Amino acid sequence: MSNKNISYSILELAIVPQGGTIKQTLHNSLALAQAAESLGYKRYWFAEHHNSEHIGSSATSLLIGYVAENTKTIRVGSGGIMLPNHSPLIIAEQFGTLAHLYPNRIDLGLGRAPGTDSLTAQAIRSDFMQAAQSFPNEVEKIQNYFSAQNKSAKVRATIAEGTDVPLYILGSSTDSAHLSAKKGLPYAFASHFASTYLLQALGIYHQEFQPSEFLSQPYTLAGVNVFVADTDEEAERLYTTLIRMFFSILTGSRDGLQAPTAMTRDLKEMVQHPSLQQMLKYSFVGSKETVKKQAKEFLAQTQVDEIIATSTMYAIEDRIKSATLFAEVMEEINEKM
Repeated sequence: MSNKNISYSILELAIVPQGGTIKQTLHNSLALAQAAESLGYKRYWFAEHHNSEHIGSSATSLLIGYVAENTKTIRVGSGGIMLPNHSPLIIAEQFGTLAHLYPNRIDLGLGRAPGTDSLTAQAIRSDFMQAAQSFPNEVEKIQNYFSAQNKSAKVRATIAEGTDVPLYILGSSTDSAHLSAKKGLPYAFASHFASTYLLQALGIYHQEFQPSEFLSQPYTLAGVNVFVADTDEEAERLYTTLIRMFFSILTGSRDGLQAPTAMTRDLKEMVQHPSLQQMLKYSFVGSKETVKKQAKEFLAQTQVDEIIATSTMYAIEDRIKSATLFAEVMEEINEKM
């Protein structure tokens, strides 16, 4: 592991627990963001999902504004905006507006996937498949709209021109690694649910990276499921909520977020299913000491510049405590570098 200081951030899906409401879930998202700000987290990103009864992060830019308005220093952004769902012009206008309201705090992460099923993707944008295939061109349009040199263009996002909104390319396979490297942009990998191509994608990005006006050297982020508690047993208990959530996705039951239970033999066997293993491979689960060991091994293996943690837990109190303990873990790791 190198001597660089490793940043740590949070990815938020605003998942509604069983018995909970969307309103309370969104308030809890803000509470977690405010705690993260006080704990030294670098950024707080919202994912974009649609047609999911139990996920509240569909209107991503609105949630970014909500959190940015009620925090002071933490960066807030998208992890990511699923660009084929949107007009690049409208996204530039939305994030340009956010940049004026909350200067030097807004990030724009861009992804290629729909964040939903195919029927909903078509309902969002009838030419979704065409937009997905032309993702590099769509990213180029975003960059042009943010450029101060776009003032002479016939089509402008005037509120975005010249604003400071860093772009990040998101990926869960190797495709976006090539694009991000070519454009000289930071690269974020969704290894919190798509572990297969993480190391290959990072390798491609580093090998092909071309310095740009935005970035002089490669910068990588990787998603990890993080569950930290006072004891390994308690962390594993909290982890059962995520195991059941992913199992419900695989079986199509789409149940709401369930309260944690003891880690039973059945649940341990469930985790051995190849699909669940692939989804949950990069998960830090345990006490501070256990998670510190897991985090150091992950950092040594990946050499990423930043960990972006997601913690799918039933209770906000457990999420805040886990975020607190993980911040302490990262501070201790950075102190010893």
